[in-house]
Amino acid sequence: MGHFVAALVLFAVAGFSDALDGFLAKHYHWESRLGSILDPLADKLLLVVTFATLTWLDLLPHWLLWLVLGRDLLIVLGALAYHFIVGKFELLPLWSSKINTALQISLVLLVIFQQQGLFDAELAITMMIWLVVASTVTSGLEYLIIWGHRAWKTSKDQK
Repeated sequence: MGHFVAALVLFAVAGFSDALDGFLAKHYHWESRLGSILDPLADKLLLVVTFATLTWLDLLPHWLLWLVLGRDLLIVLGALAYHFIVGKFELLPLWSSKINTALQISLVLLVIFQQQGLFDAELAITMMIWLVVASTVTSGLEYLIIWGHRAWKTSKDQK
């Protein structure tokens, strides 16, 4: 039980520091290309490790972890392929991806709260799992379509 309190505190601190970092970068124009790459990677690493841990503890279904990992792998491999085959690109996060991240964070928090016994969140967790599934598939497809279209357009313009 105490481990879930620590997990909740650490997850909250990580989320708060990420939000603060994003706010400060935008507000004071401290944005950089490196930051635009590392920040989403750090977010993904936090969520993937958290999802893997909750799956290992049998608190999330295994297939959900594989879906989330598959989408993230699709994005990373797609970005690398685009970079090496087509050329430099701007890594702009999509709103569907931001929504997906927010839903994944919400799911993690619900699962942790459930383990604390603060309230029965079983129905909310089930609903949140399906929202995460929908947003994971939607954002993955959106990245695939947008980057595919950009790659096609760029290769067509270069001919």
